[in-house]
Amino acid sequence: MKALRGLLLPAVALLAGCHAVIMSPSGDLALQERDLIIYSVVLMLLIIVPVMVLIVLFAWRYRASNKDAHYDPDWDHSTMLELLIWAAPLLIIIALGALTWVSTHKLDPFRPLDRIAEGRPVPADMKPLEVDVVALDWKWLFIYPEQGIATVNDLAAPVDRPIQFKITASTVMNSFFIPALAGQIYAMPNMETQLQAVINKPGNFEGFSANYSGDGFSGMKFVFHALSNDGFAQWIAQAKASGHALNREEYMKLVAPSSNEPVHRYGTVDATLYQAILTNCVQPDSMSCMPPMKPADAGAMQTGSDANGMAVAPMSHSQ
Repeated sequence: MKALRGLLLPAVALLAGCHAVIMSPSGDLALQERDLIIYSVVLMLLIIVPVMVLIVLFAWRYRASNKDAHYDPDWDHSTMLELLIWAAPLLIIIALGALTWVSTHKLDPFRPLDRIAEGRPVPADMKPLEVDVVALDWKWLFIYPEQGIATVNDLAAPVDRPIQFKITASTVMNSFFIPALAGQIYAMPNMETQLQAVINKPGNFEGFSANYSGDGFSGMKFVFHALSNDGFAQWIAQAKASGHALNREEYMKLVAPSSNEPVHRYGTVDATLYQAILTNCVQPDSMSCMPPMKPADAGAMQTGSDANGMAVAPMSHSQ
């Protein structure tokens, strides 16, 4: 017992410093994804726990020193036991399959939200906040087309308002991930993915790239500010007051690889910049200028590849 305690104490000490944000998120979408993890684990434990208990029970019951245990060397079949062995896992697989089917469609990242939180549908007159996201080397660019501003490594949104992220990348594949908000979504050059999400609690939350993309990957982080409507208006006003303008010339400077980039704010932004980035047409005379890929184009959402030829899986919240 003392030896077991000695092994467990270091593990507990290490876990004490963990912040399990995935199991205690602040966004409705992430909460639904958290519930999926719990339901799946519980369903699997319905098999695992009885099996583990029976292993111990059988080992104890049929130990060599137990002379009262019934010994039947000629036994070879039990219909009831066969039914139990095969029926229980089959029922759990059916339940997991149904859960996966429903959640895959319900939590489709392209699907507009129908609720802000459980029991709170999205008001008919509430327009989602649009944020265009560009993964650069090695920083994040956020463009707010409605507000006419842009930021680098700094993101904000009002609490209880749907957010529509449109996501792409400048060079290699990255993964846009705010654990408190929703699951990760890939960002790929010349391809737009989307994420519909909502944050329900005010606070500052970590965001980062969950896909290795080179030397500066470890510093590719940002802060997501969940603010009140007034706080978000003040945040927008601060960005507008910066006096900096994000045009195509400034973007070409920004796109150069850099690590641990500090926060930048731009009070004005070229309204055509995001579309130009998406189509690789920031420089009009670029020979690589091309129309963006769409989910329906030749199974683009089924398979694809990044700049390194890596296979790309279908997009979903749960990735």
